[in-house]
Amino acid sequence: MFIVLLKFSDNKSRAGDFMQGHNDWVKQGIDDGKFLLVGSIKPGAGGAIIAIDSSLAALQNRVNTDPFVIENIVRAEILEIAPGRYDDRLAFLAE
Repeated sequence: MFIVLLKFSDNKSRAGDFMQGHNDWVKQGIDDGKFLLVGSIKPGAGGAIIAIDSSLAALQNRVNTDPFVIENIVRAEILEIAPGRYDDRLAFLAE
């Protein structure tokens, strides 16, 4: 399981120019079953994604195709998590 942090860079003001492409990229990740949750980092600091079913290398390749990453609107950080304890409702994450 991975957490992807997409933190705004100094180019944040250009986000509107690439929002449609970024939203299409997010939708593709959800449609492919790779992204479980996508949301904003408050207050207005960027975005976060919970991703599964991927290797770190494959996820890094996917993240590198995000128009926000390509245009340096966000800086991406990927955290890999090995679930140890979890609520039964999240058991699928430990598989």
